[in-house]
Amino acid sequence: MQKLTHFFESLLFGFRKTVIGIFAVATVALLFMATQLKLDAGFEKNIPLQHEYMQNYLKHRADFDGANNVLVSVCDTSGNIFNQYFFDTLKNVHDDVFFINGVERSLVVSLFSPATRFTEIVEGGFAGGPVIPADFNSSNPDALLKVAQNIEKAGIVGNQVSSDYSCAMVKAQLLSTDPETGEDLNMLQIGNQLETELRDKYENDRVTLHIIGFSKMIADVANGAKDVLTFFAIAIAITTIMVFIFSKSIMLTVLPIVCSLVAVIWQLGLLTLFGFGLDPMSILVPFLVFAIGVSHGVQMINAVGNKVVEGLSSLAASKLAFASLLVPGGIALLSDTVGFLTLLVIDIGIIKELAITASMGVAVIILTNLFLLPVLMSFVSFNDAYHARAKRKVANPTNWSAFAKCCDKPKAIIIVSVTAILFVLGAMQANTLKIGDLHPGAPALHEDSRYNQDTFLITDKYEITVDYISILVEAYPEACTSFSVMNAIDEFQWRMTSIEGVQSAVSLPHIAKKINAGYNEGNPKWNILPRNEAVLVQSIARIPSSTGLLNGDCSVMPVILFMTDHKAETISRVVDAVKEYRQLYAAEGLTFALASGPVGVMAATNEAVAASQNPMLVYVFGAVIILCLMSFKSLRATLSVVLPLYVVSVLAQALMTFLQIGLTVSTLPVIALGVGIGVDYGIYILSTMMRKLDEGADVHDAYLTALQERGSAVLFTGITLAIGVSTWVFSSLKFQMDMGILLTFMFIVNMLGAVLVLPALARLLWWNRKGTNKQQGDLKDAS
Repeated sequence: MQKLTHFFESLLFGFRKTVIGIFAVATVALLFMATQLKLDAGFEKNIPLQHEYMQNYLKHRADFDGANNVLVSVCDTSGNIFNQYFFDTLKNVHDDVFFINGVERSLVVSLFSPATRFTEIVEGGFAGGPVIPADFNSSNPDALLKVAQNIEKAGIVGNQVSSDYSCAMVKAQLLSTDPETGEDLNMLQIGNQLETELRDKYENDRVTLHIIGFSKMIADVANGAKDVLTFFAIAIAITTIMVFIFSKSIMLTVLPIVCSLVAVIWQLGLLTLFGFGLDPMSILVPFLVFAIGVSHGVQMINAVGNKVVEGLSSLAASKLAFASLLVPGGIALLSDTVGFLTLLVIDIGIIKELAITASMGVAVIILTNLFLLPVLMSFVSFNDAYHARAKRKVANPTNWSAFAKCCDKPKAIIIVSVTAILFVLGAMQANTLKIGDLHPGAPALHEDSRYNQDTFLITDKYEITVDYISILVEAYPEACTSFSVMNAIDEFQWRMTSIEGVQSAVSLPHIAKKINAGYNEGNPKWNILPRNEAVLVQSIARIPSSTGLLNGDCSVMPVILFMTDHKAETISRVVDAVKEYRQLYAAEGLTFALASGPVGVMAATNEAVAASQNPMLVYVFGAVIILCLMSFKSLRATLSVVLPLYVVSVLAQALMTFLQIGLTVSTLPVIALGVGIGVDYGIYILSTMMRKLDEGADVHDAYLTALQERGSAVLFTGITLAIGVSTWVFSSLKFQMDMGILLTFMFIVNMLGAVLVLPALARLLWWNRKGTNKQQGDLKDAS
């Protein structure tokens, strides 16, 4: 390592201007690339495509897509839809939705759809037609009355028309690819079109529009994410002020900030260069890169400043600072990078993109803050005022004795004992952590957001919502003509409707029973499945595959369960019931496969997150442990760094339960990000401690020296970064607010773990260390 450090030192400081020139050219080029970066949101990135449920979903996607749909509820403010203005508006909304690029036009459903028909029993048998006839005139009261009667006959109240007749629904399904370009459908564009071409165009004091669906949700998240730039600017301003207070020098303030911003520019430019976009759910990662860069930059300017005070020139001080920080800083950043890369094991596209984005940014910091920054520092002229302040600081050094008492045996025992108690209590509480969303509506947005308010209105006024799950009943061709198959499906549906959280259900047998009753003058006694095959065929003949209740050859017949919400407990309860009841009705050639529909996607995602939680922690901490062992060559030193990190990660999970934050795609990576940033504190402190221990000092003196060299920088970065992310509580995005709270907690508590728990652990692990010479304590583990 010394040879490698010497090689880089000679290369960097021997060609300082050339190095700066190369960095400048690369920054300009990558800045241009960064300006080409686009927000990139895709539906399939948010789901675990290899999960069993999603494999079933993809298998039957051509016949039963529907997981990515849009619901537009048009509501009359007077509470009665039967007026000319409302029906004219509903017709225009239907037409505009129909012509949005990316909508599956054959599946657009509303009162104005030709497929929306009614059937009634008359003396001669059946009569029927479209709910809205071809000669419909909305200005004619008799025509409106006729439509009202047809709606009742069609049985679509609660489905296409709200239960109180104040709203009517336009439903559409989205394709996975753009039919014009063949590329992935631009969800952000669709969501914004729904806002500008529907709500802005038609909503007024007489009619309101309420729009939900993945594309609308992700567009609202993207629009809210624009606030991130404001919070980024606030964080930079706060950090700049704090760095100036710490360094008392404009130049020493500007350089680490600039180098950290250069790291962000490189990160964004490289994303574009490698063909990636920036997903709205990953838009906070650049700030984390900036935060990590500042953390390492402050350590560098602190080290250079200390050497200058000792009488060295800027060049000599920068060389020594580079040599002393390259290994610990490099190990810390490498731990961050490898830790973030472990997120790639999670089979969800958005998390894999986050892993690549974060690891790429952190890897760049090695170049900008460990290589470029010391070279720039070597050109800084420290004036007399700086030296005068430094001398006063030397004459009146910070009193670290209170912190150093953590290394006294009695206090070390107390600190470790309290930490152990907190760990046990935190682990007990963390075991209650829920997987999935804990609140109705879109968890990325606040409850009072327009999207969630629209969700609540639709849930309240209709018997169907976007929260539904389809159980795909797989059989054999023409299975719908078999009474035993249809009866099994019907009984399965009946059992599922009794499960708490299931609002309503529909299936092919459910509709076939109603039709059979219709063939028998509507007598409720005939609302059953006919055992005779010919009569059963007659009952299902009027049900087209476009209803989504059967496929072309009648070999797959979904049972669609409309749910009250998509909370984690509700999804888990329903999925567990499906798994239990399907065993009762499964037979040879008949399986009840999970799952399709939006809630089916959520169920698969929740299970993927649950399955990834522990492996992710194992990989993250495994990477940190291996790199610490390689760096310190000491098991005791590694335990001193890793144990506080693990305790904090458990406490963070416990905090999530108190704040009612579920473990989701957006919160799962936070623990890994917190560990990656928190490990920096411990490595910097322990690197100095190990050097002093190697020289024969006892743990107390080694830690006191570490505090004198690194303590101010560690405390400063922990507090500064926590202040920066704490401003996120004011964000219009709930997931950003949640991440801000969790990261603030992890920044502060990881810092406290490094300055309180780490030295206490070290004192106990080096229990007999007296400090007279190297032989009185085993510095390095024989193993």
